[in-house]
Amino acid sequence: MADAQPAPSTAAAAAAPAPEAARKDTAAKDKEAVAWLKQTAGTIRGELGKVIVGQDDVIDQLLVGILARGHCLLEGVPGLAKTLLIATLAKSMDMTFKRVQFTPDLMPSDIVGTEVLQEDPETKRRMFKFMRGPIFANIVLADEINRTPPKTQAALLEAMQEKKVSIGNEEHKLDLPFFVLATQNPIDQEGTYPLPEAQLDRFLFKISVGYPSDEEESEIVRRVASPVMGESEKGVQKVMTAAQVLAVQKLVLRVPVAEQMINYATRLVRATRPKMDDAPDFIKEWISWGAGPRASINLIMAAKARAVLYGNYAVTFEDIEHVAIPVLRHRIACSYTATAENITTEDVVAKLLETVSKE
Repeated sequence: MADAQPAPSTAAAAAAPAPEAARKDTAAKDKEAVAWLKQTAGTIRGELGKVIVGQDDVIDQLLVGILARGHCLLEGVPGLAKTLLIATLAKSMDMTFKRVQFTPDLMPSDIVGTEVLQEDPETKRRMFKFMRGPIFANIVLADEINRTPPKTQAALLEAMQEKKVSIGNEEHKLDLPFFVLATQNPIDQEGTYPLPEAQLDRFLFKISVGYPSDEEESEIVRRVASPVMGESEKGVQKVMTAAQVLAVQKLVLRVPVAEQMINYATRLVRATRPKMDDAPDFIKEWISWGAGPRASINLIMAAKARAVLYGNYAVTFEDIEHVAIPVLRHRIACSYTATAENITTEDVVAKLLETVSKE
């Protein structure tokens, strides 16, 4: 007969918190962390406001992307401060930052790194040594990512999905947290290459950066024409650390989501697929292919991050609706019929939000 397992001591049992008490304690600490994050996010917005005029929605979406462990693609015409915004955001966080200017002659090794042959000065033995590329940073700015051919664009795929780089037979882990924040010009401009669908799907958000308002543009001109131009950039303070970002990302994972919210998110995504029998008629007419399961995951993750960013500890329908367009706009493709009628993917998602039931 097998020996009986020794029972835990009475003192140890008394010292260990009951599961219910431990859950309540964790929930209380999480709610305190949510309140701290809401205040910290306000401070980050203030630091960015020293350099960036307006673009409040873009800033919020970037912050949601970082909290949700997602990569973001910013699209807009040249001169809208997309690069400056990302560089300033990196300054406000104590994380390593690298910028890669994507050009037609850029090679994959210029991003991930390459092996070089070196000779040991003592043994005179030659060996290959891996020289790390700019991908080895917490925040990587892929500037004008669609101005390089797809072969080089695809060099980011493994890093974005698996947080590692494979060179030969060796794998090199990336430091966490890791984000690719990419900018691109509209694809109908000269010298641009459309991103492969597989890479687009790895971006949590596609963020549209629009023109500033009259007042904002006047303020931009005043700042740039000021004799103290550049001083505001130097004055940006670090608000969060890499360790704090990782802790908040874990907090986002613990945010509860009601089954009703998960069902709503999956219904939204499944409704984008024109070959589904229950797809709305306008989807069958306007969409050539719909979003995959990663869109459902990203809808919930982004909604959880948005809830925390605004000081809430539960996901609401409003959170899902606010992130639906940036999550879905690059994961569905309009048909020729929609293009002829000037229907965009944003129009389709907006109509879905009006059509899909919350019940």
